[in-house]
Amino acid sequence: MEMRSAIVVGGTGLVGSKLVKLLCDSEEYVSVTVIARRKLAFEHPKLNVKIRSFNQIEETDIEVAHEIFCCLGTTIKKAGSREEFEKVDVEYPLQIASLAKKCGIMHFIIISAMGANEKSGVYYNRVKGKLEKELIALQLPQVSIVRPSLLVGDRNEFRLGEKVGEWVLNVLNPLLIGPMKKYRSIKATQLALAMKVIALSGKKSPVTIYDSAELSSLKMPRAKEADLVSREQLFNWDKYKEELTPIDEEVVFNRDKIQELQVKNETK
Repeated sequence: MEMRSAIVVGGTGLVGSKLVKLLCDSEEYVSVTVIARRKLAFEHPKLNVKIRSFNQIEETDIEVAHEIFCCLGTTIKKAGSREEFEKVDVEYPLQIASLAKKCGIMHFIIISAMGANEKSGVYYNRVKGKLEKELIALQLPQVSIVRPSLLVGDRNEFRLGEKVGEWVLNVLNPLLIGPMKKYRSIKATQLALAMKVIALSGKKSPVTIYDSAELSSLKMPRAKEADLVSREQLFNWDKYKEELTPIDEEVVFNRDKIQELQVKNETK
C-alpha cells in the first residue's frame, strides 16, 4: 500500500474539519498538513498545523504532498463585503493552486458549488464559475472540482438561510429522483469521504467536475479478492514450511563437511 501525504487548506470549516479527521484516521495517509487561520480543536500524531493568514502563504508553506484539498469558503455576510468574499473564494484558492503547481503537487481538489457558472445571474454562482474558469486556465497537472448541493452538518455558526434550506430539502429529498437527484442536500461527512475517494481512486483526467449526485454515491472501493489474504493462508505455517529450502543438518553441524564443500567449490 502506498503511503500518502496530504495538505488541507481551510481545515476548520464544516467540510475541512471532517476531512482532516478522516485523513488522519486513514491507513492510506501517514502525514496530513493543515494550513488554517486558527488553531484546530483536533489533534493527531499524523497532523501538522500551520497557522497562516491566507494572503501571506508562501512557497515554503506548501510541502511535498500527493494532493492539496482546498476547503476555503465563506459568505458575504461573514466576509463583510463582496470584495472580501471574492478574496476568500477566488483569490486565495488561485494563489494556493499556483503555489501547488510550482511545488510539483500533482492533484488539486477543491470545493466549488452546484450551479457554478461565470455567466449566472446569481452572484454566488457567478463567483464560483469565475473561480473554476481561472483554476482550469492554470493548467494544473490534475484538478478535481466538487460541486455539492446544500451541505448538511453541524456548523460553528448559525446560518438561518441554510437551516431553512436544509429543512426544505430534507422533505423534498425523497422526491428528487433521476436528473433532479443532484439537487438533494449532501452531508458534510459524505462530501469529505467523496474527496478522499477522489484523491485515492478518482478519475485521472486533467480536469474533472463531480456533481452532487455523484459525490453522494462515492464510497471507498472494496479490496479485490485477489489482493486479500485469508486467515488460513496467513497462519498456515505448514504451507510456509513446504516453501522453505530444507536444511541439510549434516552440513550445519559437521565442520569437516563444511570445509569439504568449500574446497569443492573453490576447485570448480
